[in-house]
Amino acid sequence: TSKAWAADVASLEPLAVVSRDEGNLVDAVTAAMGAPHLEVVADVVGGPQFADYLALLGPAGRYVTAGAIAGPVVSLDLRTIYLKKLRLYGVSTGYQHHFEAAVELIRAGRIRPLLARTYPLSEIKQAQTDFMAKGFFGNLVVLPGK
Repeated sequence: TSKAWAADVASLEPLAVVSRDEGNLVDAVTAAMGAPHLEVVADVVGGPQFADYLALLGPAGRYVTAGAIAGPVVSLDLRTIYLKKLRLYGVSTGYQHHFEAAVELIRAGRIRPLLARTYPLSEIKQAQTDFMAKGFFGNLVVLPGK
């Protein structure tokens, strides 16, 4: 996470919180997790720390990306992928059955969506402005019909 959002992330009670903008990311994550490698890295940031994300993965690790808010162009040493036998996944939209399963988990109270703010449809321009500013934690939702 970025240092600015560390407290918000900590409120979700993860195993650990590491700020990507403070020091050596690989060393910090390794120390926080108490393990030399991770099995999965889920990334919506991308950018210049991409190689660090792959370095954190152990043999047969999985890297999943669904965004590139820190930059879509990354530096990659292909040997990292084939020597560690990594699997890389890109996700842009989910499948209907995953959406339905998520809704059921929400209804059952097992997960809680992170809602930063809602906007009536008439305020879509403000919602877009707020989205581009990236100053929110959670999701911005535009409600149709309002």
